[in-house]
Amino acid sequence: MQIPYTKPSITDLEIEFANDAATNGWGKNCYDYIIKFEEEFGRYIGSKYSIATSSCTGALTLGLKALGIDQNDEVILADTNWIATVSPIVHLGAKPVFVDILPDSWCIDPKKAEENITENTKAIIATHLYGNLCNMDELLKLGEKYNIKIIEDSAEGVGSIYKGRKAGSMGVFSTFSFHGTKTLTTGEGGMLVTNDQSIFEKALTLSNHGRKSTQLKQFWSEECGFKFKMSNIQAAIGCAQLRRIDELVQRKIEIMDTYKALLREIKHITLNHESKETVNGSWMPNAVFSKDSGVTRELLLKTFQDKNIDARVFFWPLSSLPMFIRKNKNKNSYSIAERSINLPSFHDITSETINQVANVLIEIESKA
Repeated sequence: MQIPYTKPSITDLEIEFANDAATNGWGKNCYDYIIKFEEEFGRYIGSKYSIATSSCTGALTLGLKALGIDQNDEVILADTNWIATVSPIVHLGAKPVFVDILPDSWCIDPKKAEENITENTKAIIATHLYGNLCNMDELLKLGEKYNIKIIEDSAEGVGSIYKGRKAGSMGVFSTFSFHGTKTLTTGEGGMLVTNDQSIFEKALTLSNHGRKSTQLKQFWSEECGFKFKMSNIQAAIGCAQLRRIDELVQRKIEIMDTYKALLREIKHITLNHESKETVNGSWMPNAVFSKDSGVTRELLLKTFQDKNIDARVFFWPLSSLPMFIRKNKNKNSYSIAERSINLPSFHDITSETINQVANVLIEIESKA
């Protein structure tokens, strides 16, 4: 049997909630689980307002549009990112500005971000990559200094804590992913959270075809919006997952700690970053080989494939994709992607399987 990259943890509780939504969640009850999920997730993060969406991409689109991001505006983000972080910027007609990442956290470099601020810069997106945390203190200072908005892309940040504050509670708004690979899942889905009432109200209107929640006339739209609503059945699964959130996050941390213990003495390998002031929610363990090891992404992929282990590559630099202009000066983004691999970390992975995966890395390192 192939060792999978990741898979969700679904118990009888999720099945019970989903069954209830499928059986009873219609007519006047069609939003019950959605409202409950929004309220409970907002409390978990520590935000006043939440909007459940069909995806994290949809949540980011709503938030950027609610901020007024438009043509000729610039949005700064790390070159190391999944395409979903930049797509909403492009679709809104704005210009993405890719900057390099820090070599340890693999998150956006605040100094590089500041160097790229112009009079057209409207926002900086801070992506908490693989559960690693951005330097939010420095980024928030930039926001105050230049009067630009700091957005948290917390798609991979559930369970991570920055100096006592949960990932997603610090930016003007934040977005989360509940894709089937994530620590907390609804299969597909996302969430926008914010403490800013104006952003919330604007995003809420946009999320429902431009219809205001206070509008009494049926089918009356104030503007052309979007359809990014999460389904009631998805939200039911989310509510069940939230009941188990501490267990789900703790298991991810245990898996990461096990990998780190097994690989601690292997000099050419580094795993996810965690400082004394942070807690890494450990969504996805990622092994980075040193430059002088000679180990490549292609070697890692082939070796794992030969061992029947479904490991995945580190995100390609966005500027390396064909629709963008290559930015070779983002050296960390390009270099790290060429010598790293995501490791299997599903909820019920056994210690024996983690050992098996770690031994593949040790074998590769021994031959480097």
